[in-house]
Amino acid sequence: MAARTAVVTGAGSGIGRACALGLLADGWTVILVGRRKEALEETVTLTPAAERSRAVPFSADITDPAAVEDLFGYVVDRFGRLDVLFNNAADTMPYTPTEDVGVEEWHRVMDSIATGTFLCSRAAFRVMRQQTPCGGRIINNGAPSAQAPRPDSIAFTAAKHAVAGMTRSLSLDGRRHDISCGQIDIGNVTPQDRPQPAVLQADGSRRVEPTMDVRHVVDMVRAMAGLPLGVNIQSVLVMPSAMPYVGRG
Repeated sequence: MAARTAVVTGAGSGIGRACALGLLADGWTVILVGRRKEALEETVTLTPAAERSRAVPFSADITDPAAVEDLFGYVVDRFGRLDVLFNNAADTMPYTPTEDVGVEEWHRVMDSIATGTFLCSRAAFRVMRQQTPCGGRIINNGAPSAQAPRPDSIAFTAAKHAVAGMTRSLSLDGRRHDISCGQIDIGNVTPQDRPQPAVLQADGSRRVEPTMDVRHVVDMVRAMAGLPLGVNIQSVLVMPSAMPYVGRG
């Protein structure tokens, strides 16, 4: 199999790190992107020795257009092509009533999720449509909140709705370039470093919700990445079966 190259944003921790390790196990060369160089290097150390040469850390702020251009220029210069982009990076904020959300917090969340997804996708389009053979795949990390919000989460909900809209636009605009785009909405993943808190529900109560192991997310991202370009998983929701999502609110 020819070498395959993937960019994973937010690869220094959590879902991004886990999915990057999964793609490496499948034989991909993975560019690990994040703001914190030390966290990216830690991801590399978690990679089995036989795969480590294919784990490439690249520190970048995906909300900065110049940094994004440098990132994708580096990918082309070093590897010649880009096959998959996993738009995973995101900043969050504590649950906050709408009337108390600050403008700076709004912009921070929107920029990290919506603007970052746009900038990376735009750069990926420019690479994928010009390479030979042309084409590639973009996978966007959405959220159940892209369909139904949680209380007191207006910035995160708006940002993830923007991602859902971009997924559809990228799918449509990518057809003529053999670029596929799909979205994975991820339910509660078991926290690795803290107990699961009680979460505010639509009826005002708080509940500790069911969680799932991150490996189930990794398996789905690996499956999406491995599809031939003529096939796409447009949208998929992976969540604990008992998570209060269906009928939420």
